[in-house]
Amino acid sequence: MTAFADIETLLYTVSRLFLAPVLILIALALAYALVTFGAFLMEAWQRRRGGQAGGLFAFARRHDSMPHSDDLELWILRRLEWLRIVSRTAPMLGLIATMIPMGPALLALGNNDAESVGRNMVAAFSAVILALLAASLCFFILTVRRRWLLQDLRELEKQRQQEGGL
Repeated sequence: MTAFADIETLLYTVSRLFLAPVLILIALALAYALVTFGAFLMEAWQRRRGGQAGGLFAFARRHDSMPHSDDLELWILRRLEWLRIVSRTAPMLGLIATMIPMGPALLALGNNDAESVGRNMVAAFSAVILALLAASLCFFILTVRRRWLLQDLRELEKQRQQEGGL
């Protein structure tokens, strides 16, 4: 039985080591989501005013000839990559940050230490709330920006067809 207890202690110790890096990643994800949301609002405002705010047009203009659709699609995927990564990993990080403090909270509950239970639960639930907020913002931006970029791609393809048909 001592080998099993040693393994449990080792796993507990290792999992506690990941709490600080996970909390830092959640903070970075939230900062990224907020900065990206600001840029998204600016782009939405520019698009509403009728300007071509999309970077896809600028990317296409930098080439001597119209880039191939595959190159444009690859540019779109690169542009959306971090939004997709954050929107999918932030909830997992939130779950990790929730589960790690639950062990000490349950131990404190067994020892009738309500203060420690509360402290651990606040950390656990705060982390998951912020992670879900970051993921939600990134998913929203990803969804709308994908539509915008695909509309821009379609517009560039129409321009290519018109130039080719002349």
